[in-house]
Amino acid sequence: MVSEVKAVSGRGVPLVGNDIDTDRIIPARYLKAITFDGLGEGVFIDDRTALKGEHPFDQPQYQGAKILIVNRNFGCGSSREHAPQAIAKWGIQALIGESFAEIFFGNCVAMGIPCLTADAVTVKQLQKLVASNPQAAVTVNLETLQVQIDDYTAPVAIGEGTRSTFIAGTWDACGQLVANADQVRATAVKLPYVSWGKLSKN
Repeated sequence: MVSEVKAVSGRGVPLVGNDIDTDRIIPARYLKAITFDGLGEGVFIDDRTALKGEHPFDQPQYQGAKILIVNRNFGCGSSREHAPQAIAKWGIQALIGESFAEIFFGNCVAMGIPCLTADAVTVKQLQKLVASNPQAAVTVNLETLQVQIDDYTAPVAIGEGTRSTFIAGTWDACGQLVANADQVRATAVKLPYVSWGKLSKN
């Protein structure tokens, strides 16, 4: 199973504001859901309702965007996995921001969604470029660690360990287990606490 994420390209959507927490991303009432299906409809729902159609996720020019551009400490608050799931179900495949809450970042990595950082000036410029031209193609390249919008190119960052797992396709822990099921079984047979039944017969 190969799940390499070397680059993400598509249109961008700017979301201006610091400390946007997971309760704003997906309110707690949505945690009752049995599956993550349909969470995209509820992403930022309270903010969207309050802004009466003026939230970026409601504006027609940003529909279908794949790259979310945020500011500082995005995804703070509770550790709910529903937050990155809701963003992904809406269509986001990568995020660029000044910084991300640690657990939110980890949940995104586990789903194959890279969260890259850039300095405040760069993020502001990216948001400005996307706002002025919502149809512009945005490309985030994990191999070169660059983001490009038209003629504008800027550096982005992500931890080398995380970056290498995306590029190699090893970020998908469950996928790795399934792909290496024979090796897992072979190892399990050698472990006394797994093969206790065989030992008890001796």
